[in-house]
Amino acid sequence: MADEPKKRVRERPSAVVRHGAAPYLYLLPAFLVYAGFMLYPLVRAGQFSLYEWPGFGPATFVGFTNYVDLMGDERFLASIGHALVLILFYSILPLMIGLVLAAVLRRGSVRGLSFFRVAIFLPQVIALVVVAVAWQQIYSPSGQLNDLLEVIGLGELTRGWLGDPALALPAVGVIGFWLETGLVMLLLLAGMGRISDQLYEAARLDGAGPVREFFAITLPSVKAEITTALVLTIIAALKTFDLIYLTTSGGPGTVTTVPSYEVYNRAFNLKDVGSASAVAIVLTIMVFGINVAVSRIGEEKGVRR
Repeated sequence: MADEPKKRVRERPSAVVRHGAAPYLYLLPAFLVYAGFMLYPLVRAGQFSLYEWPGFGPATFVGFTNYVDLMGDERFLASIGHALVLILFYSILPLMIGLVLAAVLRRGSVRGLSFFRVAIFLPQVIALVVVAVAWQQIYSPSGQLNDLLEVIGLGELTRGWLGDPALALPAVGVIGFWLETGLVMLLLLAGMGRISDQLYEAARLDGAGPVREFFAITLPSVKAEITTALVLTIIAALKTFDLIYLTTSGGPGTVTTVPSYEVYNRAFNLKDVGSASAVAIVLTIMVFGINVAVSRIGEEKGVRR
């Protein structure tokens, strides 16, 4: 009888191990869904990229030929350049403007701030088809943008914006800027809302002005939100397809083609599923690599802080 408590004590660790394994079992259904809808299609795309296949009939194994061909494909290389340009409009400019506006809203007292937050986030909840159609009307030769230029005396600048080879890509980028700025600003406002007012009061007692407060307190305090905003907006820029498809279809010519549109074009228009799959895999690696780099930079700066 005296040894019975000791025996129970010795048995407890094994029970803890058994209970410790239980949480992983709860994750199994979610992992299976993720694997079925994300990992399996990705693996299949990687498999298709090793074949020459029109989408029906027999396929011919070509190894890494599709990837080698992409390295010399001017249309594909140009599409990557276009996607990098869109990062400027989708990510960099919204971050810069969002930082300034969020800091102004955080510093000043704005009536109806809740309504303002909903308003600036509205582009995120509007169906992209509606957004594309609305901006097509704005950019059309008889659209509101040209009407505005006529009113202010700049009629010589009017044009079909989405049909101009020099301005079509920036015009699409402006739509992306309009879409992403509200999201970035809300993320930054949420981060700035957690900053203690005592920090600003101490800085003002030391004679700091608004600019010094921004760089000494506000900016370091929202590094995590900046990293999150960059990751989300860079992903949006690199994988954008629907906006290009609905507004320009990659034109005029090929000046607005992006990798995601190339996947569609090669698979459904050119009937080259192997090449389309290779583009999809390269795009996936690009998105993953760029965002891992952004996240690592953000983490390193956070550690230094």
